[in-house]
Amino acid sequence: MKIGVIREGKVPPDSRTPLTPKQCAHLMHHFGIDIVVEPSAVRCYPDEEYEALGIPLSRDLSDCDVLMGIKEVPIDQLIPHKTYMFFSHTIKEQPYNRKLLQASLAKGIRLLDYEVMTDEQGRRLIAFGKFAGMVGAHNALWTWGQRTGAFALPRMKDCFDYEAAKEHYHAIVWPPVKVVLTGTGRVGTGAAEVLHDMGILQVSPQEFLQNDFEEAVFTQITPQDYAARKDGQAFHTRDFYAHPEMYQSIFAPYMRAADIMINGIFWDKRAPAFFTADDMRRPDFRIRVIADITCDIAPVSSIPSTLRPSTIADPVYGYDPYTGLEIAPFQPQGVDVMAIDNLPSEMPRDASSAFGEMFIHQVLPELLKPQSAMIERATIAENGELGACFQYLRAYAGLVEA
Repeated sequence: MKIGVIREGKVPPDSRTPLTPKQCAHLMHHFGIDIVVEPSAVRCYPDEEYEALGIPLSRDLSDCDVLMGIKEVPIDQLIPHKTYMFFSHTIKEQPYNRKLLQASLAKGIRLLDYEVMTDEQGRRLIAFGKFAGMVGAHNALWTWGQRTGAFALPRMKDCFDYEAAKEHYHAIVWPPVKVVLTGTGRVGTGAAEVLHDMGILQVSPQEFLQNDFEEAVFTQITPQDYAARKDGQAFHTRDFYAHPEMYQSIFAPYMRAADIMINGIFWDKRAPAFFTADDMRRPDFRIRVIADITCDIAPVSSIPSTLRPSTIADPVYGYDPYTGLEIAPFQPQGVDVMAIDNLPSEMPRDASSAFGEMFIHQVLPELLKPQSAMIERATIAENGELGACFQYLRAYAGLVEA
């Protein structure tokens, strides 16, 4: 097998890589896999680091069996009849990537999507979620500092790595701010790790709602804390995930108690939103900073103020609850929204290294098999047809039944 590590072509550019120089060298020397890296001026590991370990660089990847990237590949850069691995963002029928899926089918590309590489229980095997959560939590506090002037925290992107970021945490005295964190998966775990490293005290949901504190605190809530069945029956986690349309939001006490919300859930569009635009106009709506890591765009979203994604270069915009329109950030009447959709790119070296390790241990053994159920589950397109698990995308892809 010959693997090509592609240059990220999406704009704005992403500096992450699926394999670090050391990981490429490991695969070459211990697995006998040929690897070539496409030169890149923006990759977090410079070309020189690959060359120093004997990894060849080439702009011609036409003889590679598998081409690995991170973000969506621009259509004009797709090489026909190749196997590609990247985050395609097509499985939710995202309208902005419909042409990408159609082009993959037209070019006979075998498209493997990291997002649907799962075990037999449906658990994801490879993801950047933890790092999205870490950067999202960091940016939530950064936004509060910018809004209030209470402390100065550098951006994560300006720190060499996470160890450097933690040095800044130790030097800050946090004001008595209350943070509510939703989600307990990879994203929520990453966010909680940063809040702990910041020295922010974790309290139970009950303590969070009932008490005032003289120090910074956060609580991490699960679906049982923010959703309840409409018919009054008892909450059951499996039922909630199977039938989210049967539930309504009970998040209101948190919107009255928290200063900052960090949203780290995977949201099903059948599920209730945490609160409505009308709720945000209530005088008791206290939240002033929302770090929406989920980043589903309103009106089909769990957060009505997420009007658009923000960017690493311009991370925060304001939302005026009274007009429902975007305004400049950090204004008294506004709610500040941080909704960067490629958060792990702010700590690309840490994120890339962890991602490559997951690939080597969880995905590569399956990729090397003649047949793999895991790879089949992750195959969105092959030989001009949709994969077995993605027939529901036929209308989205423009395919018509005979």
